[in-house]
Amino acid sequence: MSTEVVREELHHRQIDLRFYSRSDGLYEVEGRLIDTKTLPFKRQLSPVDTPAGAPIHNILVRLIVDETLLVHDAVAIMNATPFDTCTGAATTLAPLKGLRIGQGWNTRIREHLSGAASCTHILELLGPMATTAFQGLAPMRLALINDPANEQQRKAKVNSCFAYAAHREVVAQLWPHLHVPSPDKLP
Repeated sequence: MSTEVVREELHHRQIDLRFYSRSDGLYEVEGRLIDTKTLPFKRQLSPVDTPAGAPIHNILVRLIVDETLLVHDAVAIMNATPFDTCTGAATTLAPLKGLRIGQGWNTRIREHLSGAASCTHILELLGPMATTAFQGLAPMRLALINDPANEQQRKAKVNSCFAYAAHREVVAQLWPHLHVPSPDKLP
């Protein structure tokens, strides 16, 4: 990065994602989005400026899931919004109950919550919340994938991302029988 250019921060978006184990055997994934400006800001329809540092958005979304990532409940809390009517979006998450976080999650949530059906920022949080839930349960999944009876899960993991490419060293070390030599290393 160049040190010759002077920068002035105008906007700060904080996204905080957390995963919790609950005493009832379920799990919670929580996402919070906070937007602030570093200068006073005149919002549409507001008679006064929003002071510098005051949240324009402060939105919390919580999903309650089980170990299979089935959504048991979904809650939104709209602590700060640019318009009073935005708080009504907190009631739009009922269609998420019964969905399972996994392949096709982002498509399904867009089908239910895109556009005027919900809040754009809630929708933005739900994608990274899904990967946070997935990471939260990673120790459980890793223990299962290494069970000799779960060959199908190991096969599904191969080529699921860069590191797990069939020709890379991760697969070669973990599951040599699933390793495929790189085309450039063939005789």
